[in-house]
Formats: sequence, structure tokens, C-alpha cells
Amino acid sequence: MSKNFALIMAGGIGSRFWPVSRTTFPKQFLDILGTGKSLIQNTYDRFLKILPKENIFILTNESYFDLVKEHLPELEDHQIICEPIMRNTAPCIAYGTAKIKLIDADANIVVAPSDHLILDTENFVEIINKALDIASKHDCLITLGIKPSRPDTGYGYIQYADQTLEENLHKVKTFTEKPSLEIAETFLASGDFLWNAGIFVWSAKAISKSFDQFLPDIAEIFNEGKNHYNTPREKEYIQAGFQRCVNISIDYGVMEKAENVYVMPADFGWSDLGTWASVYDLSEKDYVGNAVINAEKVMMYDSSNCMVNVPSDKLVILEGLHDYIVVESNNTLLICPRSNEQHVKQVVADVKQKFGNKFI
Repeated sequence: MSKNFALIMAGGIGSRFWPVSRTTFPKQFLDILGTGKSLIQNTYDRFLKILPKENIFILTNESYFDLVKEHLPELEDHQIICEPIMRNTAPCIAYGTAKIKLIDADANIVVAPSDHLILDTENFVEIINKALDIASKHDCLITLGIKPSRPDTGYGYIQYADQTLEENLHKVKTFTEKPSLEIAETFLASGDFLWNAGIFVWSAKAISKSFDQFLPDIAEIFNEGKNHYNTPREKEYIQAGFQRCVNISIDYGVMEKAENVYVMPADFGWSDLGTWASVYDLSEKDYVGNAVINAEKVMMYDSSNCMVNVPSDKLVILEGLHDYIVVESNNTLLICPRSNEQHVKQVVADVKQKFGNKFI
């Protein structure tokens, strides 16, 4: 049996893709790019090229259990690991790791988001296999870094040193989360910074040792649960355990503190699909830069560089609109400049405050 496992993180809300992404049906379950498959289905299919299906586990919120089953019906129930409340990425990764260790204490694990775009699957498979092989031989925590193509302020950055563990695996010097444009331009010019893809590879032993060192309270909660896992007592134990967990990311809780962190530069057509602007960038456009996704009845006059995503039966007419995003779903219409679409998260908060959860 393969010693390699995957933890696919699928518990986020995806509020920047509102109003299409909702609390009850978030981004990872959407076919945002019109490929015919949801983002989580595409992610799962990629990992089937690396691992046997029984070694793939989904980390999600318990409210999304049925959605995961609907999108990935071939999974057994025990492969869907549910968190009762959101506590960021460190607690759920600790939980998933603890459950995998019961299967194989010598496991190697890749942790990846469920809602990213990867265009070059062949190269992705090659890089993940290489990282898993290195992780099996060394006490190291590997993160994948993407060579930046522009000074993007929406991504985290990883600075790497010349020191290598194996060929093309560099020791990490610093992590920087979403810098200003000026700083991002400096990073790009320096040549020793990569975008943080949020994809991690390590052995179960290496990450467990780091949890013990840097997040001992979280480590204790999930280590103590091993006698409850895969029994009728698991749900009750985990509900109490997550209440005791601090809300903290794996990046801040472990990766920024550990000394054995290495980055593997990668290029496989990656996007975190974090905003509507990223979808626009990846979409097919007409000769004046307009992108129409899913919609079938759209007419444009003197309009350019716009993105329209509305129900297929909706007639949309744009006149004199340039560089705008027009999105409709669930009885909600959003129209905003592409340059302001980072504000969508704040808009969602304002809508919730004014109208409650009806439109969220």
C-alpha cells in the first residue's frame, strides 16, 4: 500500500466570489471557469494521478459533508474529515494528520487547497511526486513556490536562500503576506521571491514534531483523540476539541517558525482563483477584452474589458461600461469596477449586517 496520502482542504466560504459563492454552496463546489467540473472535482482528479483513491482525504466543515459526497461520491465516509467550527488551517491539518497516522505512522502527506486552478497537470504530478520522495527521506517541511509573473499584492511571498537540501529545494528565509505594490515590485526585481501556493508536503513525523514544538496545545488535543477516531465517540470528542483550539493558520503557527522549511520552485499554470479578477484574467475574451462566463444572452455596446457571469436565461445589455464585473446569482446582482473587486469581502460583511444571512 502506498505510504503517500493527500489532505485536500475544502472548508472555506469563498466570500470573494459572492454572490455566486454562498455560505451554503461555497466556491470549491462551483464550476467557476465553465469546465464542466467543480473545483473540488478537478483537484480530486489531479490527485488520483498521484495516489490511490483510498489515500485521499477531504478536510471540510461538517455542514459541507453532503456536498462533498455529492461531488465525490466514490469517497468513503471516513475519508471526509469534518471540523465542527472554523478554526483556520492549523487545527484541521493536525486533525487530518492524526487520523492518517493511525493508518500509517510513516506516511508522507501532501496538503492542498481544493479551489485552485492548475493548468499543467503533468508537471504538477511530477513535482508532487518529487516532493513526496524528498519528504520521505528528510526531516523537512516543503512548501511549493510559484515564480511570480507580476507584482501581485494579493499573494503571499516566500524568500529563499541559496542553501539547498536537494537539487532545486531551497531553504526558506522569510514569508511575507500580501505586500504593498511597492514592496511587491521590489520582491519581483530581487529574483529570490516566489508566490506562496499554499501547497505543503511533509512526512507525518516531521509535521507532528513541528506541532509538538510550536502548537503543543493543538497537538495534544488531536493526539489524545486517537482512541476515539473512527468510533461513535469521535464526533463528540472533536466538537469539544475544536472549541479548545486557537484560530490559527498553518503558515503563521508552524511554517514561519520552523527551521526546517524548504521551498520547491514550481511552474504548472497555477492560480489561487482568489478573486473575480483572477477569473477574468483566465477567461476567454473577445477582441475588446470582454469575458462572458456561463451566460448565453449578453449584448454589449461600446463596452470593453468587462466580465459577465449571470444565469443562462438572463438577458444582459451593457452600454458604455468599461473594466467592470457584472455577476448575478441567488437573487443578487453585483456590479463593480474590476479595480475594486478586492472590496467584495467587505461588501458581504455589510450586506450581512444590513439584511442578515438571507443573501449570504
